[in-house]
Amino acid sequence: MPVRAIIADVAREAGVSMMTVSRVVNNKEGVSLETRQAVEEVILKLNYRPNNFARGLATKRTGTLGLVVPDISNPFFSGVARGVEKAAFADGYSILVCNTEEDPQRELDVLGLLLEKCVDGLVLCSSRLKKQKLQTILAQYPAAVLVNKQLEGVNVPPSVGCVLINDKAGGQMATSHLIKSGHKVIGFLSGPTVSQSSRWREEGYRQALTEAGLPYRPEMVVPCAPTVEGGQQAAAQLLAVHPEITALFCFNDLVAVGVIQACKESDRAIPNDLAIIGYDDTILAPLVTPSLTTCRVEREELGRLATGLLLKRLGGCIDGCEKSILEPALILRASAP
Repeated sequence: MPVRAIIADVAREAGVSMMTVSRVVNNKEGVSLETRQAVEEVILKLNYRPNNFARGLATKRTGTLGLVVPDISNPFFSGVARGVEKAAFADGYSILVCNTEEDPQRELDVLGLLLEKCVDGLVLCSSRLKKQKLQTILAQYPAAVLVNKQLEGVNVPPSVGCVLINDKAGGQMATSHLIKSGHKVIGFLSGPTVSQSSRWREEGYRQALTEAGLPYRPEMVVPCAPTVEGGQQAAAQLLAVHPEITALFCFNDLVAVGVIQACKESDRAIPNDLAIIGYDDTILAPLVTPSLTTCRVEREELGRLATGLLLKRLGGCIDGCEKSILEPALILRASAP
C-alpha cells in the first residue's frame, strides 16, 4: 500500500513552505497565482488529502454537523435531510444523521452521542423532548437550529435559532377550503400530542371554523401516530363514532393515505362521501388514488434555511433566537377538489 502524502511532502515537491501549502489548501490570501497553481499541481500529483483530524485540532472544528430526525423513512424528514446535506456540502461540511424513531430517550442518547463526536453544530427536527431538558442540552452545543420547534417559556440559549413552517396558516387554509366546498362537519387527525406542529395546525383549523360560524367540537380532533397505520386506525374509529363527518384534515400525507385506506375498507367514496386534505405534499400525494389535496411545504428549502442559519451562527452572527418562517401552499387534487 503506498504511503499517504503529507503536507511536508507537498511543500518539498513544490519548493515552498508548509504554511504556503496550508494557505492554498484553505483558499487563503497571500499566495501568488503562479505559486498557487504550482502547489495545486503537486497536490494532484501526490494525491494529497488534508488530515481533517489534525485540522480540527488546530481550528477547534471538526467540519461535521449533526442532523437529528424523528423518522428518516418519513418523506418529509428525508426531504429536509436532503436540503441540509446539500447546503452543508456546499460549505465544506459533512453530516452525521441520527434517527430517533420518535423515541424521546433515543433522542436524548443521540444528542449526547453527537456532543461526544464534537460536531460543530446541530440541526434538530421536531424534537420530542420536554423544553427544559432540551434547553439544557442545546446550551452545550456551539450552535443549534430547531426545525419546526420553538422553545417557549424558557430562557433560550443565544446560540439556538429556529426555522418554522407557518402551520397555523396551513391549518386555516386547509379547513377554509373544506368549508368553502360546503363541508360543515370537519374532523382533524392531529398527529402526536407532543407535537408543536399539531397544536399550531389545530389552532388554524379552529380559527377557520370560528370565522365561518361553525362550532369547534373537541371530540372531532383525534391524535394519532404520524403514519399510514396511525391514520387508518384513527379514521376508522372516528368515523364509526361520528358518521356525520364529511371531511377530514390530516396532520400529514402519511396519515391522509391511511384515511384513504380506511375509506376503501368501509366503502366510502372520496371525495363524495369524505373529502381529505393532507399536509407536506410528499411524493405520495400525487401517486395515491385518488390523488391527495395537501398543504405543500418546501422540505428541501426548510433544510437549506436551517443549515444557512446554523452556519451563520457558527460564523459568529448571533442575534438572539433568530427564526425563519416558511409559508405553506394549498395544492388541490382529487381528494378535495
